[in-house]
Amino acid sequence: MLVLFILHTNTKNKFMCGIVGYIGQREAYPIVIEGLKRLEYRGYDSAGIALYDGTNLKVCKTKGKVSDLEKRSEEEITTIGNIGIGHTRWATHGVPNDVNSHPHVSNSGNLVIIHNGIIENYESLKKELITRGYSFKSETDTEVLINLIEDVQKQEGVKLGKAVQIALNQVIGAYAIAVFDKNRPDEVVVARLGSPLAIGIGENEFFIASDASPFLEYTKNAIYLEDEELAIIHLNKEIKIRKIQDDSLVDPYIQELQINLEQIEKNGFDHFMLKEIHEQPKAITDTYRGRLLRNEAIIKMAGVEDNMKKFLNANRIIIVACGTSWHAGLVAEYIFEDLARIPVEVEYASEFRYRNPIITEKDVVIAISQSGETADTLAAIKLAKSKGAFVFGVCNVVGSSIARESDAGAYTHAGPEIGVASTKAFTTQITVLTLIALRLARAKGTISSSDFRTHMLELELIPKKVEQALKSDKLIAEIADIYKNSRNCLYLGRGYNFPVALEGALKLKEISYIHAEGYPAAEMKHGPIALIDENMPIVVIATKKGHYEKVVSNIQEIKSRKGKIIGIVTEGDEQVRALADHVIEVPETLESLSPLITTIPLQLLSYHIAVLLGKNVDQPRNLAKSVTVE
Repeated sequence: MLVLFILHTNTKNKFMCGIVGYIGQREAYPIVIEGLKRLEYRGYDSAGIALYDGTNLKVCKTKGKVSDLEKRSEEEITTIGNIGIGHTRWATHGVPNDVNSHPHVSNSGNLVIIHNGIIENYESLKKELITRGYSFKSETDTEVLINLIEDVQKQEGVKLGKAVQIALNQVIGAYAIAVFDKNRPDEVVVARLGSPLAIGIGENEFFIASDASPFLEYTKNAIYLEDEELAIIHLNKEIKIRKIQDDSLVDPYIQELQINLEQIEKNGFDHFMLKEIHEQPKAITDTYRGRLLRNEAIIKMAGVEDNMKKFLNANRIIIVACGTSWHAGLVAEYIFEDLARIPVEVEYASEFRYRNPIITEKDVVIAISQSGETADTLAAIKLAKSKGAFVFGVCNVVGSSIARESDAGAYTHAGPEIGVASTKAFTTQITVLTLIALRLARAKGTISSSDFRTHMLELELIPKKVEQALKSDKLIAEIADIYKNSRNCLYLGRGYNFPVALEGALKLKEISYIHAEGYPAAEMKHGPIALIDENMPIVVIATKKGHYEKVVSNIQEIKSRKGKIIGIVTEGDEQVRALADHVIEVPETLESLSPLITTIPLQLLSYHIAVLLGKNVDQPRNLAKSVTVE
């Protein structure tokens, strides 16, 4: 009996959705439901489940969260069976409602599918299927796909696996799918193109999921499908993997998972976001461990060492990323240019791929993504490679698409990040990028031995300084209570801390739904100063290192206009304290490393405001963890 798990990537601007499935000897229902709860950060507009009890295929789906599905399924269907698939959806084709939720069933009622992705030519396929007598209940592209598979089965007289293969060769788009045919009750067919899909291998049982978290307590062995691969999972046979295009066989590569169950649970914290904020000292340490060898005055990174000539001979570095990763890239621009003296451009991946950019073989492209599955960043990588550029990936998820597509790269080792609003991804990405910049600076001779050692020492001390910054949590909660009803907020910073201002504003917008904007502090005079009045809170990053006197002048300009000032200051600062309405102290460090510390109070401020407003911190509206399709 069998499991079915599928990701749902969305249509235009699609986000990822989550699926879990099971086939084996256990009861499928509790495995699927608990797995969906772990994947709910991937999509939470609607949820659904399909169970096969050996005779009947039972489907239950509903608008809302997995908890709503759990209640409804236990009321409406028999939750017995050894085969189950489940899905949590982020709405794209069709509004979030019961009918558009996954799974989708074919017209005959024999086939059921879950789909993460977009079938771009679904309308033409749908018209053709209607002429053949098919009808449709939903507005989704997925219902078109399952009926196309059924039509191929009928027309060609082939088994499910072949029917899926033929159908997928007719579609244009991206997908991760799992398909079950109740007439073949001991197999499930899965396939992927552009969306991740993992198959857990147990003792005479199989799990399917968008990531490994749903099956960690059952098995540590997994197969990650590559793009354009199809797998037939048969309960009592070996998994067969084929290329969708040419039907050639692929040898399955089973890898042992390194993640453990404890890492994906809250461990006493109220929210995953708060847990992940507090995990940053460990995450940063894990990221530089084995790479930063201070006693030997060495930074050791295989991906950089093996490609040193590419970096040293580069005309420029182009950083491509989205969202929080883009902000980390902006920090990296300062670091690379300051320390290694290499020109850097930072691009939104979503714009880069459409701009017909000038890329040459002398360029190095650094692609940054927490999940390693961001569709726009993947597309930017493929564009860069087509122009001959060397691509270096920075991501957190081992075996992810960006890790595989890049010529070389480095993992951040942040551990699972479940909260939709990234926190430790930002600091660990900056850590990796700082290590790379320092290594290149040493190789180029643009940093002295003493400065190199100083940077290494300070980077090694950052985790303890982050711990110190976290001790301001209570004070920050009190400040949050004062400003929780604000409608707008400005974040200002200069130099290395300008990207931190952008990131702080993004966090507030993401989880509290308060409008916020980040600006270079000096740019305030070129427009935003018109917004300042006694009701406007302005968060100013005003640490001692980096244009301090200029920032103080900006604060005085705000003060003269009655703005409410929240200052992020170096410990012991008295000048800003005398001007600001509130100050949050952070430990002193090098200017280039200050973003690793100054971002901490901004994360906590956003978190506490959102909690006080009663918002769903881990699952903010209209957002999902990763945008896996354009």
